[in-house]
Formats: sequence, C-alpha cells, structure tokens
Amino acid sequence: MARYQDILQTVGRTPAVRINRLGPPGVNLYAKIESFNPMGSVKDRLALGVIEDAEQRGALKPGQTVIEATSGNTGIGLAMVCAAKGYPLVVVMAESFSIERRKMMRFLGARVVLTPAAEKGTGMLHKAVELSEKHGWFLARQFENEANPDMHSKTTAREILEDFTGERLDYWVTGFGTGGTLKGVARVLKAERPDTSIIVCEPDNAAMLASAIPQAREADGGIAASHPRFRPHLMQGWSPDFIPKLTEDVVTAGHIDRLLPIDGEEALRCTKDLAQKEGIFCGVSGGATLAGALRIAAEAEKGSTILCMLPDTGERYLSTPLFFDVKEDMDEQELEISMSTPGFRFDTAPSTPAPEKSQPPEVSPEGEAYVADVLADPQPPAVMFALTWCEFCWAVRKLFGKLGVDYRSVDLDSPEMADNDLGGKIRTALWARTGAPTLPQVYVAGEHIGGCTETFEAYRDGSLQAKLTEAGVPFDAAAEFDPYALLPGWLAKR
Repeated sequence: MARYQDILQTVGRTPAVRINRLGPPGVNLYAKIESFNPMGSVKDRLALGVIEDAEQRGALKPGQTVIEATSGNTGIGLAMVCAAKGYPLVVVMAESFSIERRKMMRFLGARVVLTPAAEKGTGMLHKAVELSEKHGWFLARQFENEANPDMHSKTTAREILEDFTGERLDYWVTGFGTGGTLKGVARVLKAERPDTSIIVCEPDNAAMLASAIPQAREADGGIAASHPRFRPHLMQGWSPDFIPKLTEDVVTAGHIDRLLPIDGEEALRCTKDLAQKEGIFCGVSGGATLAGALRIAAEAEKGSTILCMLPDTGERYLSTPLFFDVKEDMDEQELEISMSTPGFRFDTAPSTPAPEKSQPPEVSPEGEAYVADVLADPQPPAVMFALTWCEFCWAVRKLFGKLGVDYRSVDLDSPEMADNDLGGKIRTALWARTGAPTLPQVYVAGEHIGGCTETFEAYRDGSLQAKLTEAGVPFDAAAEFDPYALLPGWLAKR
C-alpha cells in the first residue's frame, strides 16, 4: 500500500498479467492492463503528460479552459486531470461514440460538445480547433502533441523494460490510436531491446497503414480530410478516420515490424474470452489487440514471450455491440436454476405476506399543520412529498425535469425531518388526506394529483398539463415521452 498526494500520482505502473488459458502451450503471453489507471484507460497517461507539459512551457495559464477532440478515453483522462488541477474542460466528441463516455466526462465536470457522426473524427477535430481559436482555449492536440509519446517513453516503456529485465521479450503488440503509446514505447524498445518485434494491429476493413496511401494534411500538419481507406469499425478509439501525425512518425522511422489486420467479430470474441476465461475485463480494442497477439503466438517459436496492450476497461462499452447479446433478464438456464428450489420465485406468492390495508394512525396536529402550511404556500404551486432515494419519487422528479417544471420536494427522510419524528407525522397526515400510505404524493396548487402512477396517468391524459397551466406553472408543452420509461427497468416490467 502507498499514500499519494493526489489522484494524479496514481497514473501508470500498470501490471503485465500472464494469459493462461487462451494462449497456446509453450508461449509466454502477457497483457499490460491499462484499466488499472485511475480513470480506467491508457489515456490517463497522455492526459497528465500533455497538461503538465503545457504548464511547464507556459502554454496553459491558471484557470484557462482546456479543449480536446476525443473518442472518449482521452476526454475522461483529461476530465480527471483538469478536475484535480482546477482547469475548465470542454470535450468535442462525435455522437457515434458510447454514451457511457459522455456521462463519465460530464460527471467529472467537463462540458461535452457533440458533432455529427457523419463528420467522423475529422469533424470533431476541426470543431475543437474552431472553438479553441474562437475562445482562446488551450487545445491539447493529442494526435500530434509530442508530450503524448514523451509520457509513454518516460512511463509505459520504462515499466515494460523493468517487467522483463533479464527475460525474453520477443513481441510487443498494440493498436495505434493517437500514436502516442506506439511512438513512445516503440522508440525505446528499438533503442534498448532491438530484439523485440513491434506488431501493430488495425481494423481489417480500415487498414490505413497497410494501404501505404499518405494521409492528407494541412500545411501545419493537421488533418485535411478522412483517409480514403477508413471505414467504420467496432474498435472505438483504436483507429480514427485518419492517420495521426504521431503514428506516421513511427511508420517513417521504420519501427513497425509487422502490420496485422483484425476482424471486428474476432475482436468481440476475444474481448469476451478475456472476461470469461481469464477474468480480465477490457474494451473491444483490448480484445482486438489480444486477437493479434494470439495470431503471433500461433506462429512463434516455443519459449517466446509476447506482450500485448489492453487499453481500457469494458464498462464504457455497455451501450455498444459488445453487450448486445448480454441479457438483463434470466435466460432459460437461469430460470431453471431458480425453479430448482421452491422459494423466492416470480411465479409464487411472496414469502412474506403483504400487510392488510389498515386505517392511518391518529393524525398529529403538528403533521397536519405542516402539510397545510406547505399546500397553502403558492410558490411554487407544484409540490411533491417524497423520499430522497425512492425509485418512484425519482421517476416523478425525472418527469418534472423533462417538462421543465419548477417544484418543491418535501423529503420526509431528510435529517431535519428526523427530529421528533416530524417526517412520520407528515406521512400520517398525508395518509389521512389521500387514503394512500405510499410516497410520493403530488399536489398542484393545493389539489391532490396522486402518487407516481396517478401522476403518470395525469400526464398521459393531459390533466396534469391542464392543472399546471391553470396554476400558472411554466412547462414544456412540446415534450412528448412515455412517463413509464422513467422508471428503473425492473420497476417498469412489473
């Protein structure tokens, strides 16, 4: 165990883990698992390196906004670094990349600007440049910034050399992404371990490096247009729709010993195999790199050692094809397991019988007075008596949020409601008024709408909107949605 001054000191020092069940016998296959970085990807290294380099050069001023175009992982890493250092961050990302990434960046405090999927990676790059020039923001330029490979030469490459000191390292297998990992590690290996072959993988339907077709560039080295051999592929972040300048540098230097085309379905299969046969949870780019490493392993002589890079974790691919066949509900085998014992099944009555309906206990004057005061206060007219973390209460909050309704939530489980059991007294008073012991209970201008279901139905038949209009509550009249979709999945199915 160790103590660190901040989260940034935990970047790097990721493990090289032996692959035991997937590789052929007689070959030593290892994976460097970059998900051990604090934000779960190799791009944490890049983010820290680029920001600290800019600080040292004076290119990034205190409080200045940072902006970058990214498929997600670099943006997540930058969001961590900027949060820790106090810089505002704007991320530009094509809308085709996974939703989980947007949410992670926003949760970390970044602003995420989306660009049309049809404009691909070059579109988000050009948008980032536009915004940088318009607002005077610091543009990280991950695809050409030398601080990117420099960070990998100082960290990733040194870690690899230390992990295999005195041992064979015959092959190092990677994709190219920004080119930072590739350039930073390859030049160190070529200088200090020239016996190590550098194997670079790319999508078989977007084999830009193998095509030998030059990348169109602007006069300053920036990307002029998408590469003619690019096609959409499954490995997000692995190969953008252009050849980055940093990757081109590696090609020009002659550091690549072999290019391997990788099929998307093979990448998905290897990603699942890593999870289910090795217990290693990574993204599709990691599975794709493993696929290349397995191909090398099948040809390598006995005793060879192969190291492949696993760039990130699988959690940011939940909305992608990687998880399309992973069901939320029980499959036939799982149902069979459930049915093998008699209790706690969905086809039987609950093991604990539901309590019979009863009359509310005696209403206290304190609870009734509190409810009356809240309902008599006209600002705001929309009031919800609720519990802070109840799923049904949160569903009604989402409904009001989608409509843009200003409302007051009286949370009966809040700390201030615990004194003298005020929350319980209010709930009893509500029970006596409405005949329902459940929460939430929604009112508009003092008129009872009902609980979650009644409020949803009032939205569906338009009576909620009518009451809001009558009470002078502004709302988005053009909003159209199924309120029941706001419930958690398990509640919506019941």
